[in-house]
Amino acid sequence: MFKPSRVQARQLFFDTWQKYRQREILSGMEAIALEVILLHPEYHMLLDDPGQYLDKDYSPEMGVTNPFLHMSMHIAIKEQLSINQPTGICERFERLLKKTGHEHDATHQMMECLAEMIWQAQRNKTAPDATIYSDCLDRHHS
Repeated sequence: MFKPSRVQARQLFFDTWQKYRQREILSGMEAIALEVILLHPEYHMLLDDPGQYLDKDYSPEMGVTNPFLHMSMHIAIKEQLSINQPTGICERFERLLKKTGHEHDATHQMMECLAEMIWQAQRNKTAPDATIYSDCLDRHHS
């Protein structure tokens, strides 16, 4: 499982974008990151400016989505789907895909549930509970 620090995760996106723009060969993880980057043209300008954005904070009070967290959650979902963990995630994704008709929209619904699970774990000071994640995904499907 890929568990980078905040700076490492951000640097992955900056490096991947630079290598892509210079037509350099990408590693496996960079290729996955590039898929996510290309889905989000609204983030391309910030990826051109690591000096300004590498250490930028995105607090909830700012009312702005943290682009690095957003793209990292895309990668987490891709990783989950590649190994069907938590168990049943692939089936739940397929149901969301049928409902939304679009992979990106289905992924964003999954991200909402993943964020809910993480938020509850942080609030309760417990380990993430896959049941919370699964139940949320099942509610999105219905």
